[in-house]
Amino acid sequence: MIRYDSRCVIALVMGLLISLVGCQTRGGLTLQGLPCSEIEQQINLSDRIETLNRLADAFAAQCYDTVIVHGEKARSEFRHKTFSLMKETTNVFIPEGSFIDYVLESYERGYLSLLLAASYANVQKPEEAKVELRQLDHELFTPLYNYGEDPVNLLLSAVLWERVGEVNEARVDWLRLRDLGLMWKGQQDAVRIFAARQVDRIDEGPGLSEPWHVYGIGRFPELTWDLQFFGSTSGYFSVKANGEFSRACQSDTGVRLSTRSWFDKVAIRHSHGYHPLLNVQAWIRLPIGLTYSLVPLAAGAGVMVGGCMLDAAGKGNGALCQLSVIGGMVLMRTAPAVLEGALQPDLRHWEHVPAAFVVTRASKPELEPCLPKLETAVQRLW
Repeated sequence: MIRYDSRCVIALVMGLLISLVGCQTRGGLTLQGLPCSEIEQQINLSDRIETLNRLADAFAAQCYDTVIVHGEKARSEFRHKTFSLMKETTNVFIPEGSFIDYVLESYERGYLSLLLAASYANVQKPEEAKVELRQLDHELFTPLYNYGEDPVNLLLSAVLWERVGEVNEARVDWLRLRDLGLMWKGQQDAVRIFAARQVDRIDEGPGLSEPWHVYGIGRFPELTWDLQFFGSTSGYFSVKANGEFSRACQSDTGVRLSTRSWFDKVAIRHSHGYHPLLNVQAWIRLPIGLTYSLVPLAAGAGVMVGGCMLDAAGKGNGALCQLSVIGGMVLMRTAPAVLEGALQPDLRHWEHVPAAFVVTRASKPELEPCLPKLETAVQRLW
């Protein structure tokens, strides 16, 4: 009977571990290639990150009606921060973000507006597309919970404005992109130069030219973090990307711009200047996490001392003491994992987005110099 119960317990533990792994890897799945109806069935607004990922998959699969219907709902529900004293207080004692609804970052609100605009343009509704592009301007400058102008969204917005025939509106975005590049200290000179050329092209008057094509390059890398108490501008976290972002590139026909600016926005999420509340919560959580990590240390020490005392009192041969030392050491070694779990920052973000974009007037991908040398996946977006 005891053996039967042990097997049941082992099977139960293994089942829980398998389901946990399944839950952790579900975010990496992609539904591209499936019918639009099946992608739509996977959209659940209660799971915000998965909803964003499914919307990106739907757009890549040309399910534009799905993007329009659910994208507008997602932007409306995910853009505002709802403060709850109970949730914000509880958030200090548990892994960050466990019970807090995810709020779209400013670049995510902008990119979602772009997907909506491109979807309307693809279903031959240019006026609705223009409304969404104007909404993008609103998202970039509205002082919500998070904020900030973004070069990637400006680039895509300029291209879409030209696609719907509003060259003057496109000129505004090209100009903003050019001037925004002045603050990048030479890191994105290629994009700034390309944007300046587009302003000059528009100022010279209408002329025959190929339409813009937009390609997505690769996948936004996974994020990791470490503790950094000195020299960090984002609380005590050092956030890194598991992969390098491609350098900017410009040619006569196109330009490549990485989504490094999107990573930078996530990396400063806990800085005092950007999110004061998250910064304060992170510092309050630090002594609490240290306290949590002392529990397995104390428990392990108790097991070792207690086991050896019992062994000595019972005049044993030292086997119990040895077993207690081994068990106590196992408990004590869990302390770093407990500390890491308690301090883990909320790095949730829209995962199914490209690592870089290429916009080009070249009629074929192989004719664009900023595309052929890349070894990562290239996907035509619009």
